[in-house]
Amino acid sequence: MSRRPASIRTRTSAGGVVYRENNGSVDVVLISLRGGTILTLPKGTIDNDESVEETALREVREETGLTGEIKNDLGSISYWFYDKDDNIKYRKTVHFFLLRYISGETGDHDSEVEDAVWIDIDSAIDKVVYRSDKQILNKVRNILNGQDV
Repeated sequence: MSRRPASIRTRTSAGGVVYRENNGSVDVVLISLRGGTILTLPKGTIDNDESVEETALREVREETGLTGEIKNDLGSISYWFYDKDDNIKYRKTVHFFLLRYISGETGDHDSEVEDAVWIDIDSAIDKVVYRSDKQILNKVRNILNGQDV
């Protein structure tokens, strides 16, 4: 039985890198998914009436339990993924922002994620699974070190 070619659609999301200074180093928050096998940055789909900035703040709050203040626009990343059940190929774009930690506890994350953890930025770059997360975290490290990006 032959399947029709996949439909192509787009999705747009937003997320953030929450940071805090910790005894001369910088910590960021990663979320854990799929039994802890995936460490990634918090992000999610834009609601109809939201800006990308509002979405980033909401998704960070929901997935990490933390509130932050936007300090920088980190740009966006794009990638393709395939929904086999619906035979749809998606081009997803995620807009990221750098957020300075204001308040909250990582244990207050929602049920979409298994855990949210503070980790020093160098370890975070090593531990994230996705190449695009590494690129965003490297950009954050450069910004916080005062380097041109």
